[in-house]
Amino acid sequence: MKKIFIITGEPSGDKLASTVISKLRQINPEIEYLSVGGEHLESLGIKSIYDLKEITYIGFTSVLLNIFKIKKKINETVDKIIEYNPNILFSVDSPDFTLRVAEKVKRINPNIKIIHYVAPQVWVWRENRVKKFKKFLDHVLLLFNFEKKYFDKENIKNTFVGHPLVEKNNKVKTDLSNLIKKDKKIISLFAGSRSSETSILLPILIDFIKLMNSKFNDYLFIFHATDENKNYINNKVNVAMLDNTEVIFDEKIKSQILSDSIFAVSKSGTVSLEICNAKIPSIIIYKMNFLNFLIVKFLVKIKYANIINIINNKEIIPELIQNECNSKEIFKTVVYLLENPSLMDKQIKDCSNTLDLIRSKTSSANEASSVLSTYLAS
Repeated sequence: MKKIFIITGEPSGDKLASTVISKLRQINPEIEYLSVGGEHLESLGIKSIYDLKEITYIGFTSVLLNIFKIKKKINETVDKIIEYNPNILFSVDSPDFTLRVAEKVKRINPNIKIIHYVAPQVWVWRENRVKKFKKFLDHVLLLFNFEKKYFDKENIKNTFVGHPLVEKNNKVKTDLSNLIKKDKKIISLFAGSRSSETSILLPILIDFIKLMNSKFNDYLFIFHATDENKNYINNKVNVAMLDNTEVIFDEKIKSQILSDSIFAVSKSGTVSLEICNAKIPSIIIYKMNFLNFLIVKFLVKIKYANIINIINNKEIIPELIQNECNSKEIFKTVVYLLENPSLMDKQIKDCSNTLDLIRSKTSSANEASSVLSTYLAS
């Protein structure tokens, strides 16, 4: 029986991996799996060798503070993969973890094919990394078409599979009348999936809600949480005594809540594509500790944080980064947009046009599973 080891490094990667494996099972149900994964892969009956929380770090200082733990986990993971001896190592996103594991695995056992899903953002920084990837990656699955040139240049096999968050879907609607009062307009809030993000952005967003409540009484604020951070967000919301704020973590209703929203405030990241795909106007926020910010400012070669803005090389979605990421600026920007519907309509139109450029012919999961299937058959 053919075997695949799936390695992810955070909840979003776990979710992406699960969609691909679900499609692959339709092509070939006779495959054995083991993983470093979370709740999404677990829901498919795929065992993880340890809890995903043990490796979810972000930022340079977090990595430095946890360097020995990370090295230990990398070595532990490599040992398990070599022992499992899969036909394919399927690494998903989180390159600082997954690709370090992949490189070591390839060195020990060159026969294991390594396919990486979600190319490292070499167009943001450290473009010279591509030369190194050539030594251990057999195939890279790209979310964005413009990434091809970086990997073609080094003759690394690659396939544009498209971004899963911009796919058109017709999900069955759920009755949410018990959660949402008809007289309330929803503003969706995304404080991040990593604890290091949430701990910084959540207090800012709670203060933003308080400012909104001082001027308006017809909004319902809904935090989109993960299974990992739902309790933390709930506790902070309860302490703040906000009676028009809810926390949701059920994946089945998240997309519907977003579709029913009139606006979204989101941390910088791939979730912003999901917001654009739902045709919801938004702003982007992000803040990190000062040392991390200085390092990023020194290394990063792009002007914008959000992928929609990066692709267009101009600000389609307003960005409030670092010092501008505070409750007063968020309040001022959100109110300004809400009071100017034409600006929100233009943002939605510009985002929709951009998303058309990064959709695949079928679906990202279909395209990715097809590549995996080809390698299994060879």
